[in-house]
Amino acid sequence: IPGAVRRFWRDARGVSAIEFALIAPLMLLIYFGLVEFCQGYMANRRASHTASIVADLVAQSDATTTQDLTSVFAIGDMIMRPFPSSPLSIRVSSVTIDANGAARVDWSRGNNKALTARVKNSVVSDLPPGLIEKGESLILGETEFKYTSPFAQVIKTPINFNRSYYLRPRTVDKV
Repeated sequence: IPGAVRRFWRDARGVSAIEFALIAPLMLLIYFGLVEFCQGYMANRRASHTASIVADLVAQSDATTTQDLTSVFAIGDMIMRPFPSSPLSIRVSSVTIDANGAARVDWSRGNNKALTARVKNSVVSDLPPGLIEKGESLILGETEFKYTSPFAQVIKTPINFNRSYYLRPRTVDKV
């Protein structure tokens, strides 16, 4: 029997299979973690790009209508592809600093999901200080995207990606 134990101890035929069995779960975990991170990062970048494009398209125009904004929101939905557009909320607003230095909403429109239109003449408190002076106007484009992981068993709650972009009107003082 001691010779059989010695032979068993020196036998190295299954070592690589055992090493693979020990390392494979860790490698799969790293792989799926990187896939999840890349998907989340791409969704965040697309939501950010959507806010930028929506604000930029409105800031380029002299005037806008509800129908124009609906078309701009549809462009925003297309930018999010291959992600679904249903968890995407978009809002665009025109904000002017009044004589008292308060940022007030001239007009606003949301795509009727999580980001609804701001109330006309309401004060916008989340503008960065010093962005515009009294009497100046800007276009505020905002997005919110609720990212749901393809691995819902691991990350059970959606992650909210919020982004705001502030752009001055390009061809007029106020859109």
